[in-house]
Amino acid sequence: MPDALNTSATKPGSRLRELGLVLPKPPTPLGTYVEVNQVGSLLFLSGTLPIVDRKLAFTGRLGENLSVEQGREAARLAALNALALAQEHLGDLDRIKRAVKLTVLMVTTEQFVEHAAVGDGASNLFAQLFGPETGHVRVVYGVQSMPIGAPVMVETVFEVE
Repeated sequence: MPDALNTSATKPGSRLRELGLVLPKPPTPLGTYVEVNQVGSLLFLSGTLPIVDRKLAFTGRLGENLSVEQGREAARLAALNALALAQEHLGDLDRIKRAVKLTVLMVTTEQFVEHAAVGDGASNLFAQLFGPETGHVRVVYGVQSMPIGAPVMVETVFEVE
């Protein structure tokens, strides 16, 4: 695996290519709201889902019929969709300095307690792109249900240039 550090010479767009990752098509709103809202140097993104080719990549409930590893991958896919939205809004992924805040919601059983491990799917991706030294605050929690039957959703705030 390539070094996860993001030096000033390595921008998020370059790191994405180095990691062999391709951003999906940006998602579209499921209701009457906007997906991205910029206030000063902060870019707020609506919740993004683990969608690939306009379809959910995973369905189910963590602790019931989805494993922690599947949840982690779903969080990673949702984070890639967040990056796709940011790129569409900014025109250039390299304008993102860092992830500031990440919220990861997941549909779980009452007994499920590995929320942090699932959230790492998104956090690890951001650490690879922006460098672990940039850090982000994070909240993870379980919910009863989510839109279109998604098992995971990420909500992201980025700092931008």
